[in-house]
Amino acid sequence: MPGENLSRDEARERAELLSVDGYEVSLDLRSAVDEAEPAEGPRTFRSVTTIRFRAATADAATFADLIAPSVNAITLNGRALDPAAVFDGSRIALDGLATENVLVVDANCAYSRTGEGMHRFVDPEDGEVYLYTQYEPADARRVYANFEQPDLKAPYRFEVTAPEGWQVWSNGAEESREGQTRRFAETAPISTYITCVVAGPYHYVTDTYTRGDLTIPLGAMCRKGLAKHFDADDVFLVTKQGFDLFHELFDYPYPFGKYDQAFVPEYNLGAMENPGMVTFREEYIFRGKVTQASYERRANVILHEMAHMWFGDLVTMKWWDDLWLKESFADFMGSFGLVEATRFDQAWVTFANNRKAWAYRADQLPSTHPITADIPDLEAAKLNFDGITYAKGAAVLKQLVAYVGREAFLEGARRYFKANAYGNTTLDDLLSVLGEVSGRDMAEWSRAWLQTAGVNALTPEVTYGPDGRIGELVVVQEGDELRPHRVAVGLYRLQDGALVRYARTETDVAGARTAVAELAGRERPDLILVNDDDLTYCKIRFDEGSLATLRTHLGDLRDPLARALCWSALWNLTRDALMPARDFVSLVLSHSGRESDLGVLQMLHHQALTAVTHYAAPEWREQGGRVLSAVALQELRFSEPASEHQLIWARFFAAAATTEGDFQLLLGLLDGSAHIDGLEVDQELRWDFLLPLTAHGAVDEGALAAELARDDTASGRRHHVRCLAARPSAAVKDQAWAAVVESDALSNALVEATIAGMQQSSQRALLAPYTERYFEAIERVWAERSIQIGMDVVKGLYPALQDSRGTLEATDAWLAAHESAPPALRRLVAESRDDLARALRAQAHDAGATKADATAG
Repeated sequence: MPGENLSRDEARERAELLSVDGYEVSLDLRSAVDEAEPAEGPRTFRSVTTIRFRAATADAATFADLIAPSVNAITLNGRALDPAAVFDGSRIALDGLATENVLVVDANCAYSRTGEGMHRFVDPEDGEVYLYTQYEPADARRVYANFEQPDLKAPYRFEVTAPEGWQVWSNGAEESREGQTRRFAETAPISTYITCVVAGPYHYVTDTYTRGDLTIPLGAMCRKGLAKHFDADDVFLVTKQGFDLFHELFDYPYPFGKYDQAFVPEYNLGAMENPGMVTFREEYIFRGKVTQASYERRANVILHEMAHMWFGDLVTMKWWDDLWLKESFADFMGSFGLVEATRFDQAWVTFANNRKAWAYRADQLPSTHPITADIPDLEAAKLNFDGITYAKGAAVLKQLVAYVGREAFLEGARRYFKANAYGNTTLDDLLSVLGEVSGRDMAEWSRAWLQTAGVNALTPEVTYGPDGRIGELVVVQEGDELRPHRVAVGLYRLQDGALVRYARTETDVAGARTAVAELAGRERPDLILVNDDDLTYCKIRFDEGSLATLRTHLGDLRDPLARALCWSALWNLTRDALMPARDFVSLVLSHSGRESDLGVLQMLHHQALTAVTHYAAPEWREQGGRVLSAVALQELRFSEPASEHQLIWARFFAAAATTEGDFQLLLGLLDGSAHIDGLEVDQELRWDFLLPLTAHGAVDEGALAAELARDDTASGRRHHVRCLAARPSAAVKDQAWAAVVESDALSNALVEATIAGMQQSSQRALLAPYTERYFEAIERVWAERSIQIGMDVVKGLYPALQDSRGTLEATDAWLAAHESAPPALRRLVAESRDDLARALRAQAHDAGATKADATAG
């Protein structure tokens, strides 16, 4: 749509002209429950917005943002404007401004089925309708007229008229109610993208947080159908622990009054930091048995969003270039807060093994960018919610804490909040305060870490003297940009059957080679671990002796963080085609049975499956799959009954199931004819078992229909759609393709489920015809569908399973022929191409290992 993709230059120009004094937004949502669908066009609601704003110069011109099917009336300073003349579908042209202005826009806005704007969900279980809003980076304009950019902050007053019997929440507390209309307290000055409305017959639980004279009303909500599974007490526990910690660390009281947390259906993100009204995906309410790793992930997200109340909501980036000013900090504070304030005191292990894997992948793509990125427009902003902005940024902040010291870092944050409260900042605002409190040269640190892209590899190079002790230990740094690293180097040796650390030193690595003088003369180690304790962001490499030790004794490494770092390093070696995929799989199968950290174990299972599916030589895939399922079954049977480890191995066994015997066991566990002591096959696990059974043709559509009848809920329907699309039939694949690519009837959640079901690694031949169709369709899909659905389709349907030189060439041909395609679309295709090229390099390396074995034999 013309003008929908706001540019940074346009935003800068508008911010120089305008100051916004306040919004009054009135929404009438009673149409949400109308039984009849509109005869034509989307279902809409009425949105009336009054904006009071000032212009730096009289008689200037600008525009307001609104994406709506129709506009009833527009007035500017009492002057009626013709909607047909000034509204183009995404912008309202405004000219002849006064120095003080009042704009009133009466529009009909559309409910969403894509998770963008005002999302409308109908619960299949009871027919109830639920609404919530989601705006980041720029979808508030789908709900009310505004100036959609983060640096035009303003206070908001929301008024919502809702169906009878509904509850309604917004950022501010409810102030009054008249009939079906609620009025909410005016907010502090905030950006458009973090305003919020949640409405519907939600199940709502309340509590209170107190600290000295500060009282914060707490609320938590979910759909009525999930109420029986909702463990609000644990949500409130983590919430209170977070508030205790952040108040102590930041020395700035929570500034937004109440604190509601809504768990909502069909959510595109993990969560969103709307002040006073945080929204989460409802999958964080667990319908079946899950491990503590799942509770840790939820607690991390709760603390991440809470940290945003300061990093992002109180102090907000001026434009999306500095998105990291909120996301990197929140990502760091999520793990930091877990360790400091909750029962999840091993969260840095999860961060090292799981979160940073996301960063390493993103930082090696052709689209890699500095943490402080170049974001020319909103489409680019949408794609920059990535592993660099979140996980790499958080890892670099962890390095910053090691560089300036914990107290200096926190004191810098305190001064930053107080100096910039309710304002907008850039990189320089943060660096100046950190330099002030630390005495460090932040300009050089920033240049190296925030303003350059790419990841360094750090490798130990060691020589030994005649006495067997270390003569010299050098850390070798590789990468396009050599950076300063504050690292710990640990020495480990085998002792009483365990691999334990006996020496450690911290040092500053700078340049290509750094000698670690403190470790000279120490006893010969079995393992040298660079970046011990995970202080910096880098890829770890090993010397040959250390790698040999890990092959036989990785499971004996006692410290869970050191073990996670080694696993992460081995996975990077595999992705970089420096270790054969089958060697990584062998390490997982040999040592993961002793892995105590549940999150690491789940990550290893995912990586082992990825290694077999994408990185192993094609001729070894079948054998690799059989080995995975056999060991998974063995570990499942040997796991402690009813333990979390047993549950993890059960899920892995289902995902890896390959043989007829595997399928018969899964069928037996479903119908009760087979039994594994302690394993409770609850509803979620039943669906986990049914997906591979469906994909391999071991169950039919009738069995899936029977399962849906057993679990006819929103979650059950998503699982059912995924399984239907997984059936091994050409007709099924055609139906799935048409449902996602040729139609917009499915909601965002069902689009995601259909794509996931369609793309089965055991069905490469069935999926082969879609390579050509993919490249024919994606530009049209990108133009016609919302950016969220466009991203889901372009990423999810890329023919990665057609892992051949031909697919690579087809991708290159599309990129060459579509140089004028939207940059965001080209970026997604180029990233998928890079993943495929990496897979082909890894397959070639793995095939080389096969030949080497054959030659040796």
